[in-house]
Amino acid sequence: MNNVARETFAHLPTAVEELPRLSRELGGPRILVKRDDQTGLAFGGNKTRKLEFLVAEAREQGAVTLVTGGAVQSNHCRQTAAAAARFGMDCILVLAGERPQRANGNLLLDWFFGAEVVFVGQRSERDRILQQTFDNAAQSGRRPYLMPYGGSSPTGALGYVFAMQELMQQGVIPDWIVFGTSSGGTHAGLVLGQRLHAYPGKILGISIDEPEHWLKSHVSSLATQASERFGSRIEIARDEVLANDAYCQAGYGIVTEAEREAIGLFARTEGLLLDPVYTARAAAGLIDLLRKDYFGEDDSVLFWHTGGQPALFAEQYGDLLL
Repeated sequence: MNNVARETFAHLPTAVEELPRLSRELGGPRILVKRDDQTGLAFGGNKTRKLEFLVAEAREQGAVTLVTGGAVQSNHCRQTAAAAARFGMDCILVLAGERPQRANGNLLLDWFFGAEVVFVGQRSERDRILQQTFDNAAQSGRRPYLMPYGGSSPTGALGYVFAMQELMQQGVIPDWIVFGTSSGGTHAGLVLGQRLHAYPGKILGISIDEPEHWLKSHVSSLATQASERFGSRIEIARDEVLANDAYCQAGYGIVTEAEREAIGLFARTEGLLLDPVYTARAAAGLIDLLRKDYFGEDDSVLFWHTGGQPALFAEQYGDLLL
């Protein structure tokens, strides 16, 4: 596994912490958290692990401009912009949504890091504009590297293959790992890492916005493709991917009472902040499953915190969270 190109800039290993007050509050099994909100780059988050491999690939290909896309408050875009700044590269972000009157949250940080931002009013147009932006940069001699949404490519997924190795080396073997899943890169890396490092527990992705059948198909395919980076192809079957789409019906980025409760509960019991889009929705799913006795009484459940807290300061969420 050591022959994979990687830039090492994340603050690793991230801590695993007990959440005893939250566990007591919910009256369920032992709850732990893996603090990937503390990976170091631009307030941290799970994308930093992926970017170690994506930036390395981009530099190997001679790229000097990183091009990617997401929502206006994209955590992936914020960390990509920071990585570009760190390595002296340009960054172009294609963001779905209207340009706000005032920059805040992740968008403010994107501009601090010097990113060029292209706003796309209709999300349905984002893919076309992203490709067009990449093509224009290439024609202009800017040597761009096109990064998929969420950094979720076979290369990006490697970040969480190594993250699983890290967890095992920390001597923490929970019965369950629960986290938010959307573009699938984190999910794919964990599933492949489970196979490579013989993790004996179960990995459950709480969907942020995608249907379960799509996640099973996409994540298994992505994990299989990622395995080829290590030499021999490993077939990951759809049935090996556990996903729950029961908590995303409100739509992407829509804060409901469930997300508000999760943010408040984690903050009041453990002083731990969640973001309104990803970790709050995943935590809301975890809380509901705990209340439904989904996990065994003696199980240990690790909540993998993927970061995203700068979105708490986005104007669009301020009133909704109080």
